[in-house]
Amino acid sequence: MKIAELAALLCYFVLVMTIGVYFFIRSRKSGGTEKEYFLGGRQMNGWVTALSAGASDMSAWVLMGLPGSIYLYGVGQIWIAVGLLIGTITAWLTVAPRLRRYSIVADDAITIPQFLTRRFCTEHKGIMVISAIVFVITYCVYTASSLYACGTLFNTVLGMNPSVAMAIASVVIVIYTFLGGFNAVCWTDFFQGMLMLAALMFMPILAVMMMNFSAGYVQPETVLSANYYNFLSSGQADWKSISEIISGLGWGLGYFGMPHILIRYFSVKSEKEMRKSQIIGCTWFFFILVATSAVGLVGREFLGDKLTASNDESTLVFIDMVRTVFDWIGSAWGMVAIATFCAGILLSAILAAAMSTADSQLLASASAFASDLYKPLFRKNAGDKEMLWAGRLIVLVIAIAAYIIASSPNCSGLMGLVSCAWGAFGAAFGPAILAALFWKRLTYAGALAGIIAGFVVDALWYAFMSAQTGIYEIVPGFAAGVIALVIVSKCTAAPGAEVLAKFEEAKKEQN
Repeated sequence: MKIAELAALLCYFVLVMTIGVYFFIRSRKSGGTEKEYFLGGRQMNGWVTALSAGASDMSAWVLMGLPGSIYLYGVGQIWIAVGLLIGTITAWLTVAPRLRRYSIVADDAITIPQFLTRRFCTEHKGIMVISAIVFVITYCVYTASSLYACGTLFNTVLGMNPSVAMAIASVVIVIYTFLGGFNAVCWTDFFQGMLMLAALMFMPILAVMMMNFSAGYVQPETVLSANYYNFLSSGQADWKSISEIISGLGWGLGYFGMPHILIRYFSVKSEKEMRKSQIIGCTWFFFILVATSAVGLVGREFLGDKLTASNDESTLVFIDMVRTVFDWIGSAWGMVAIATFCAGILLSAILAAAMSTADSQLLASASAFASDLYKPLFRKNAGDKEMLWAGRLIVLVIAIAAYIIASSPNCSGLMGLVSCAWGAFGAAFGPAILAALFWKRLTYAGALAGIIAGFVVDALWYAFMSAQTGIYEIVPGFAAGVIALVIVSKCTAAPGAEVLAKFEEAKKEQN
């Protein structure tokens, strides 16, 4: 165990805890409301919104899962990054501004299920109940991926038992989410987003410097596959390559249905700040994905075949690069303790990625449970204080469930957990959100059918067809959602005048 690395990680924990306590005290003084706790009162600025959306999206897989896949399998894995880049730019430019306006027009909706219900001016609870159930189930899996990454980090760096590490991370995340709500989550995400970008951009540069200027560096043995640098992993346009391209690009569909990302669009305080967020968010994301890909490719040259034994081992490429480079810097410049502390700061980027996603997921599930399930079905007259405690309770429940999943011997690993949850959300809510924003003929029954069909087909494809076909389950799930909502909407009565009036009002630019 390196004490300086541990000190850096502890400093990071203190920072996020301090932010949570600060916003808790501020909320108590201002008499915090449900809207403030779950949505920051719709007063978030462009910088915080953009980096919070990015950081909550880019979980630890961006520092471990994706670089590990590129390190192990080659350039063909970059299709995931391409799909994500296309998806996030499209979402920022088309979905974000319309969704912000429409959520206000839809009786000031503060959650995705509320928006999908109030858009149709109905009292039916079907979408809210089904959505809340999907949220709780899927977020247990998604949050488990973040805890799994924390366990891997502490086990690798400090030799700590992964289960103990995951328990510590769970407690810290729950405390600052529990206390500070949306403001605390967004501001911690802001700092985490900056840290993630800096770590990913510096690491390949430092590794190249060490390879070129360190007298003690010896090029490790590297045996690359024949098509390692080919965008077609098999070297030709066969089904394997085509399915990987389709699946990689399919990741981009997730952005249209990811609740913890979409809710950021709700919170922007003005159209001016939204335009700022669009520029910052797309730019940050582009550099993150370029840097992530560089870590994987440079890491293979830098580390050789050291981590090629398994998928789980390859996820350590960023960690191994950081420790190797800063060991060299410390020895070369006689500043071992300082270099080790700096290494700990960069390794904190993994914590940042994991925690920024986990806190957002916990808060999104809490808001869905409290606002869309608890209040309308069980306590219609619940006040703000009761709603806040109901949300905090579900934060604790999901954190415990996620810990159990992440620590299970049958856990499918970081990339497996992320892809499973990402596909479920994208297939369930992506078609419904897009149709709700841009198709005025959509009906309530059609939206509900699309959510159910997308989620069910995604789950069934994951269980029975994904391995056989090589196609990521979000693709058929999303297609099924689109087909279901169109057919059911066409077979049910057209929306009334009030619904159409709100649809037209949402097109108008507001302040």
